[in-house]
Amino acid sequence: MSEEQEAELSGIQEHYCEHPGCEKWGGLGYSRMKEAPRWFCREHKLEGEKHIGKA
Repeated sequence: MSEEQEAELSGIQEHYCEHPGCEKWGGLGYSRMKEAPRWFCREHKLEGEKHIGKA
């Protein structure tokens, strides 16, 4: 079992915003098909939308 699968089974995961220098909670996950999600806070959600081609 991978570390990622073990983390999912253990409950809540912590994700922080992936914007350089941002230390806020990254509660918004964006992913393309078959790709691990990238996490962003509300302030940087546009970066996540660009990642998936929405913006």
